Amino acid sequence: MSRTWGPFDRGVSTYYLSCNRNKRGMCIDFRRPEGLATIQRLIDDADVVIENFKPGTLESMGLGFEVLSARNPRLILGSINAFGADGPMSSWPGFDQIAQGYSGLMSLTGFVDGDPTRTGTAIGDLTSGMWLVTAVMAALLERSTTGRGQHVSTSLLASLVGLLSVHGQRYLSLGDVPRRTGNAHSVIAPYGVFQTLDGPLNLAPITSAMWGRLCVLLDLPSLPEDPRFATNEARVERREELKAILESRLKTRSKHAWTELFIEAGLPAGPINTLDEVFDDPQVLHSQLTETLNHPTLGALRQVVTPVFSATDSAASRPPPLLGEHTIEVLREAGLDAASINALLAANVVFQDTDDSSAHATGTAQ
Repeated sequence: MSRTWGPFDRGVSTYYLSCNRNKRGMCIDFRRPEGLATIQRLIDDADVVIENFKPGTLESMGLGFEVLSARNPRLILGSINAFGADGPMSSWPGFDQIAQGYSGLMSLTGFVDGDPTRTGTAIGDLTSGMWLVTAVMAALLERSTTGRGQHVSTSLLASLVGLLSVHGQRYLSLGDVPRRTGNAHSVIAPYGVFQTLDGPLNLAPITSAMWGRLCVLLDLPSLPEDPRFATNEARVERREELKAILESRLKTRSKHAWTELFIEAGLPAGPINTLDEVFDDPQVLHSQLTETLNHPTLGALRQVVTPVFSATDSAASRPPPLLGEHTIEVLREAGLDAASINALLAANVVFQDTDDSSAHATGTAQ
């Protein structure tokens, strides 16, 4: 589905490119008995299988965990669904923004006088994958002692409720329903976005000492003694009034000039960058947060890396796969012989991307 979503880089969806780096791709018709049998053969030798069908779909295909585990007791099955494996809403379809609203996250995001706002990226999709990785790694560790796999799961709803952090605890402990505060911190001031001469920056002088240094740096030395702003609670109460005073000084210099001065003074601060600024930033470049891969049709393709680093990580990355690019390769690895693979290809049970429509399993996988 994501292959059809624009914008497109020379006919290839950038949405698809963004979330399929370092994967291999194969095509199997799930609705054919031969396709399901082929999938089962792949699962028989797998360590981990990940799925995000609606609850009950795997079981309806004969691929429920009990069936899979009976054939492969070491298998770990990871599931992501919208609202949970059971319960009154478990059958609901779900997408990221639906879950953002349902979880309460959107009620916390945006300005106090504006609409509830989604995050700029599909945070429910991304974090549910991260939560599931944590569960899968724990299951692998447990398997090393028990010898058995297990079924682990999360949902878009659960993953986002798990991100409510202090806001969730405020309600659970105090019955306090937090309101949106825009780019200002809900319980600390000054903390948030402030306008400079040429654009916004983030500023976070969270201690009393930092607050004092900020006032000196902005040539407002008497402000900490002003009763309106003498305590954090008072500053939170009058945050908009305080913001106007600080911005009257901040608008005299650029965001990068202020950032340099603040960092030198030990004050946490940083510009709010647009993506062109991000990908040309010296720290981003030094940290190698992008890499260039050789895509089979696009050639050199610059992509964001998986941001996890270790001394032993030496595996080469793969570009996002073409549709069915590695079907023959994966089936060979699963032990299917050329005749079996060619029979599946001829019956359209599987599909292999190739420039040669007559290619068979005896040829080189594309």
